[in-house]
Amino acid sequence: METWTVKTDDGEGHLELHTFRPETPGPGGSAAAGATTGAGPGAGSGVVVVHGTLVTDALYRPFARKLSRLLGRPVHCYNRRGRAGSSPQPADYSAATEIADLAAVLRETGASDVVAHSYGGFVALQAARSLPIRRMVTYDAAVSLSGNLSRRWRPELERSVAAGKLDEAWAHLVQGLETAGPVSRLPLGALRMLSIVSARTSLGAEMRELLPTAVAEMRAVLDADAEVADFTSITTPTLMLSGGWSPAYFAETGRQLAAAVPALTFAVVPGQLHEGPIRPGNRLALRAARFLLGGPGAASTATGRGIGSITGTMAGGMPGIYGRIPGRIPGRTRRPGPDR
Repeated sequence: METWTVKTDDGEGHLELHTFRPETPGPGGSAAAGATTGAGPGAGSGVVVVHGTLVTDALYRPFARKLSRLLGRPVHCYNRRGRAGSSPQPADYSAATEIADLAAVLRETGASDVVAHSYGGFVALQAARSLPIRRMVTYDAAVSLSGNLSRRWRPELERSVAAGKLDEAWAHLVQGLETAGPVSRLPLGALRMLSIVSARTSLGAEMRELLPTAVAEMRAVLDADAEVADFTSITTPTLMLSGGWSPAYFAETGRQLAAAVPALTFAVVPGQLHEGPIRPGNRLALRAARFLLGGPGAASTATGRGIGSITGTMAGGMPGIYGRIPGRIPGRTRRPGPDR
């Protein structure tokens, strides 16, 4: 993994970027990481991964490595503003901030394609209305159409964050987004207790620290509320995916956009929860790679919803807005799990 810094176009900040390159044969045919010694992050056209809310790019690094191997191209993850080694969110933060930052990353890396998750999918679809992206894959893109996400907004979330009541804020966020599977339906008191327990882990503590960024990002989604017709200018071939066990509103948004925008294709991936890209397994990386290589976006269109969504939500990790998030940062010692 290579770490880089990308300056933002507003001249007021920077973004932390991590690049993964496919292994290439070294002298004598042995495998050696890194395509070009001493090359910058833009060596070879690659893919940019845009992460979701309340997390950093660290959770997406195993996915990025898989994608790089499958494509034989560099894959770049970056920390959006407000987390890890990137600059804080500016006072005037909005969707325009994220679009400009993605444009800077694409330009700096020379990447042509984008893969994006959740709030990152919102950023990518907004950006595709004006940026020259070659091909794109989104998973559970958090786009608000005709106010459909307004009921997900909990004013109590912002008030709790402002008052420093982070356990309460986390509970409101989980209930509002419903992305934690059955956990989302627990009473607020139970969710507050889960937040207290999860805060004892490094990842849980990090998520609590990122709650203020989640408030700004949810507001950005609602402020950018649009009609389906506003996306008809997109010409980038785009595969919109949603997990079979993800909240239904993600799939409904994908179906609406795909029905109206010729460049967009929608499909459900059975057996996947909202946090699909950050779970073990190869299914989503294979699906994304196939599409980015120019293959069809074919996938099952069955709803795939059922009691199976309950399995694994609580076991072995921290329940969060993405369901069961691993209790360890990917890249550290961890036994691989089955594909789901």
